[in-house]
Amino acid sequence: MTDPARAEAAADHAAEDSVDPQLSLPGLAQANVEWVWAEDEGEVNVVEHFVHATVMKDEVAQVLAPRDGGVYVDVTVGGGGHAEAILESAKGARVIGFDRDPEAIRATETRLERFEDRVEIVRSNFGRVREELTAMGLGKVDGLCADLAVSSPQLDDPLRGMSFRSEGPLDMRMDPEDSETAIELITRLRDDELADVIYRYGDERRSRRIARSIKRALLEGDLATTLDLRRAIVRAVGPVRVGGVDPATRTFQALRIAVNRELDELANLLSALGEVLAPGGVAAVISFHSLEDRLVKRTFAAHDAWEPVWKKPLMASEEERLANPRARSAKLRAARRVSSPEGPRGPDPFVFGGER
Repeated sequence: MTDPARAEAAADHAAEDSVDPQLSLPGLAQANVEWVWAEDEGEVNVVEHFVHATVMKDEVAQVLAPRDGGVYVDVTVGGGGHAEAILESAKGARVIGFDRDPEAIRATETRLERFEDRVEIVRSNFGRVREELTAMGLGKVDGLCADLAVSSPQLDDPLRGMSFRSEGPLDMRMDPEDSETAIELITRLRDDELADVIYRYGDERRSRRIARSIKRALLEGDLATTLDLRRAIVRAVGPVRVGGVDPATRTFQALRIAVNRELDELANLLSALGEVLAPGGVAAVISFHSLEDRLVKRTFAAHDAWEPVWKKPLMASEEERLANPRARSAKLRAARRVSSPEGPRGPDPFVFGGER
């Protein structure tokens, strides 16, 4: 990455806003403690049930304002919370839900089975929403919502490898059948490419030092699990928590985003909104770090195509933040479609280390 690009990224967002709070320890964000790795096998528990706390459920349903006969899309259906709120708000509304995680889909189908033929779940990345809706024979829809959070079950399951709370494989895939795991990504990228990923997606200023340490651990055969990865990071930057954030948090966030191509998928979704939503339809997007929020904000800033519902993003209520610490940095932006069917071109996808 060039120096100007680094400077622009640094100026564009504050460091604390770029960290995905979901990797932090709930309730300990401001505590003066250090998170250390667990060595005991008894501390590793497999998540057997997909239970996800829906963020800003009522706010999303209110801004979409579902009506009887309307068709709405939840592109990150997860455990089905937002879809359920839409279906309950209008007895004749229909919901199409998207998710790439088969566990999330099974949980959603169970939760929403009482709505019968008013709901349909599609296993797909949300970046393919335009293609999938076309294949289903659907024209434009009346509303769309996206919750860009990583679900609690995905973070809490050691076998997913998304967190350093417990030891697990270096996987990090939301779709277990996707092609590339975190360890495969690390192996494929050169040192400088890995450093760029960590810097761009994690806003980690010490990215090159961390990348070298990770690649050294890989070369020495000491990089197989999430705790191995954290050890490699700590060897590079030390164990001190900065602003309540574990030193491994930014790198884990960056690798997860890269493995799942999260910003690529978001850019694809945003570029398709103009073709997916009917005039007057509302798009509501909940983001959790500034990389996502910037893309959404830029898209909705096209005033010839969008009319933002609020000037500033809506935050979760104090009551919800206390009940669900992972909601504390949620930002909900919503905009109404106001122009022609061909929407503005969305943000360009980010690509590191060549095409996949």
